[in-house]
This record gives sequence, C-alpha cells and structure tokens, in this order.
Amino acid sequence: MKTNRREILKTLGTAAVFTPFLNFDSIGELVALNDNESKSINSSNENNEDFWNWVHSCYTINPNVLNLNNGGVSPQPKQVQDAFIDYYQLSNEGPSYYMWRILDQGREPLRERLAKECGVENDEIAIVRNTTEALDNIIFGLDLRRGDEVVLTKQDYPNVINAWKQREMRDGIKINWVNLDLPIENDDLIVKQFVEKFTEKTKAVNVTHIINWTGQILPARKIADVAHKRGIVVIVDAAHSLFHFEFNIPDLDCDYLGTSTHKWLSAPFGTGLLYIKKEKIANIWPLFPNPEPRSNDIRKFESQGTRNFAAEMAIGDALNFHQIIGIKRKESRLRFLKDYWAKKLSEIPRVKLHTSLKPEFSCGLALFSIDGIKPNDIADKLFNKYKIHTVAIEWENISGVRVTPNTYTRLADLDRFVDSVWKISKD
Repeated sequence: MKTNRREILKTLGTAAVFTPFLNFDSIGELVALNDNESKSINSSNENNEDFWNWVHSCYTINPNVLNLNNGGVSPQPKQVQDAFIDYYQLSNEGPSYYMWRILDQGREPLRERLAKECGVENDEIAIVRNTTEALDNIIFGLDLRRGDEVVLTKQDYPNVINAWKQREMRDGIKINWVNLDLPIENDDLIVKQFVEKFTEKTKAVNVTHIINWTGQILPARKIADVAHKRGIVVIVDAAHSLFHFEFNIPDLDCDYLGTSTHKWLSAPFGTGLLYIKKEKIANIWPLFPNPEPRSNDIRKFESQGTRNFAAEMAIGDALNFHQIIGIKRKESRLRFLKDYWAKKLSEIPRVKLHTSLKPEFSCGLALFSIDGIKPNDIADKLFNKYKIHTVAIEWENISGVRVTPNTYTRLADLDRFVDSVWKISKD
C-alpha cells in the first residue's frame, strides 16, 4: 500500500515534525520506498527511461502545457510540495510557537546538510531567499570607496548589474565591462577578456558561472586564480550551476557565492543560499541590519525578520529528492536532454544554435534561433499554437529562444518540441 508523507505525519503525530531535524533523509527515503514507481531507483544511466519516468511521476506538472523554461524557476516534486504544506499548516496552529520554537530548530541541521552537499563548513552558509538577496549582501556589503573598480560582464543577470550600477551611482565606484560574444569554446580567451579589464584599482570581479541567457559555462576557477594573484576578490553567481552539475564550492576558490535553491534543487519558491569564506565574513556588512554587523558569524545575514519557515524547512525535502537522483546522474541526464533536442534542431534548415555542445561549456540550458523569425515570435508561436513554454531572449549580443528541460522532462516531450520548431521554420 502506498504511503504518502501526510499519512506518515498523521500516524506518527506531532513528533513526526521533528523527524527532518533529527534525520533529514528518513521521510524522503520512506516516501521513495513506498512509491511503486521507484522500482528502477537504482538505475545509473542517464537514458534509462524507466527511472526517468519515475522521476516524471513525482511532479505535478500540467500534462497539457510543456514547460521548457525550468531555468526561470523549477517546479517542486510532490513530496516537497506536501512538506511545505505540512510545515505551513503546522505554523498556523500557533505561529509564534511553531515557527520560532519548533520549526526554527531545523535551521542548523539544514545548514549542516547544505554545507556538506556544497563541500564547505557549516559556518560558511547562510540561508536566504534567492540569488539576488545573496549577492546583494556582497555587492552592498563590500567596503568600496570612490574610484575603486569592479569587473563584470554585460551578459550578467540584470538584478546583479543593477545592484552594481547603483553602487556606481551612489558611491562613485567604476564598473569595467567585459562584453562576451557567445558561445565561446576557449577558456583562455574568456579569462583573457576578464584580465584585460583588471587594473591596479580593481577590487572585485563578478563571475556568472553559467550565463543564464545561453547556458555558457565560464571558467570560474581560472578567473579566480588570476584575480587572486592581483588581490582581487571573486564573487560567483551560481544561480544556474549549483545543484545543476557536479562541483563543490571550494573547487571554484571564490570568496563569495550566491544561488537560488528554487532553481536546480527544486526547493520551494523564494529560497536560496549565500556562501562566504570564513575569513571573509567579518568584512561584509549585512544587507539587513544586525546587532553585530562586523561579526564573523554567517548568521548575521539571516536577520530577515519574520520569514517563510515552511519554505525554508522544505529545502531539506528537496535535498532528499536531489540526493535520491544523485548529482552525477542528474548532470548526465540534463546534458543528455540538451544534446537530444539541440542536435535534432541543428539538422533543421534556418535553425542556429547559440550554445556549445561541448560538455565543458554547457549542461542543461541552450539557446537557438530561426533565421528570419524574431525570438519573441518564435516563443509566441510555440506557446499559442503548440502550448510549449519557452522564453525569448534579446540581451547584449544575444538573440534567440532559451530552452531549459529538467530531469522530469520526457523524450516524447522533446520530440514534440522539435517537431513544433520544424513546423514554425516552414511557416
């Protein structure tokens, strides 16, 4: 008999609420073991469709609308949705008690699990609401003075660019811009473009690990190595890389990093994390005021007032699901799906890919265009006529339609997408 998480909580009573705090794996494993569809769970192949059909069955996606914009925000598996609802309903039984005295007890175990998953120390991870909040803590928290310089690219995320522009406007710092002509299949060329913008006044470099517009992977570690030799601190925007493909944060040797767990971890909307090297924490002023803003306690970045405890605690359930799949298998599947549709589209006349298919330069995201048809028109036709949701991109040196499957996406769905693009190209 199939047992769901809500039934488990009813059976075990209030004590079950503490289960994630004592052993975050238990509920996720119990749900998986009781799912008939999980019989193929030990498969390790990226193209074993029995396993990936089980993954598909764990989501509650609309069967009539094909979502190929998982890069914006990912849906959550049902077990994560159920966990969120359970935590939310519990909170409403007595908010000030259940939120601050019960659910809040799960924050440190969650921090420990996230830190272990990322390969860092517990005291280097802050739980925040998204990448923007994480990086704004750094951008506005760094001690920069008039005349100091920072380096970023015109292909960085708009919220990040706007934050740096505000510091430029308010504090008189100077932004030196790298303008990438993507795709690029040469790490040395990318590093060279950053280095050319470094000067004696450069204090920080902002590196987007995966360019969200095209899926281009930048050589973050190589840029960091060169920057550190010049005394430049390194900030990494990992919104699209962490939990997407396999690496640990120390592999990048960055000083600061931010990501959103509601993207590739499939955690509740409005959840994310901030990483700061332990010895750098005291250097950053927190975005939200704190009694000890110059302390070396990472928790000073969590002074958000009343926060969404339900969403935060359900990150642990998302991590369960992520670990059931495994990051290696997840990365392989995402790259397999990208290659599957991209290679088929490349055979269609007039269609052009704007993302490298070499594994070191891309994973699950890619961009395409059709000669003679504007990106917005392509995206509109895909949705209005075929009910396929993508996103049109018109941004610095970039023009096309971004396609972002996720692990639940089926090959039949991608065949439907390819067929639709072929028909549009014939219009």
